[in-house]
Amino acid sequence: MDARFLGITDLVEVPSVAVVVDVMRAYTVAAWAFAQGAEKIVLAGSLDEALALKARHPDWVAIKDGPPAPGFDAVNSPGLLRSVDLGGRTVVQKTTAGTVGALAVKEASLVLCAGFVVAEATAQLLRTRRSDSVTFVVTGEDGQADEDLACAQYIARRVTEAGTDAAEYVRRAAGSRAAAELADGVRQGVHPDDVALCLEVDRFPFAMVAASEGPLMVLRPHHMPSLTGEGTA
Repeated sequence: MDARFLGITDLVEVPSVAVVVDVMRAYTVAAWAFAQGAEKIVLAGSLDEALALKARHPDWVAIKDGPPAPGFDAVNSPGLLRSVDLGGRTVVQKTTAGTVGALAVKEASLVLCAGFVVAEATAQLLRTRRSDSVTFVVTGEDGQADEDLACAQYIARRVTEAGTDAAEYVRRAAGSRAAAELADGVRQGVHPDDVALCLEVDRFPFAMVAASEGPLMVLRPHHMPSLTGEGTA
């Protein structure tokens, strides 16, 4: 598999297959939302769009980066979201980098959104699709975020080498600028467990697939039978 690792601004053409990586915290939060029962996640292009969607659909759950704000139901924190019952709900998510990255590759034939918590499921789906070329979108810090790059490189290795050890990749992510800012309280809307939750490897047995549904970019879980125990080997 030919793997490329690009920042959002480096995308000059539509990739055939894209894996959008945001470890701290957009796609860790998205995975937790599905684990808490969310049916789907609408990826909003702006705060105004998120609020407009929430206004049209009052039962939807709107999430944003940073501190709580009027019109939003929750913040982009896995530690805070893990206690919220989202059974059957639709979530609207707008973040600084993660949702931007997914919308930047919305024309790709396959768009996956990922963090460490869904690494193996994402790698398995890429293996199943036999993708010859995959573009990993490193969303944080203009493509320089080491937690996102480490996770992207780990998933790419797992596609071809299933026994790849996560330890070194997780160590890099733990030493990243984003991890330090979350731990030191530089960022707002943070739970003390956020960094640890973002560094959990293979917590969930599903990949996350984003696709256009009408005018919206919608993220849904894609359960992998070999990880959920469904079906036969």
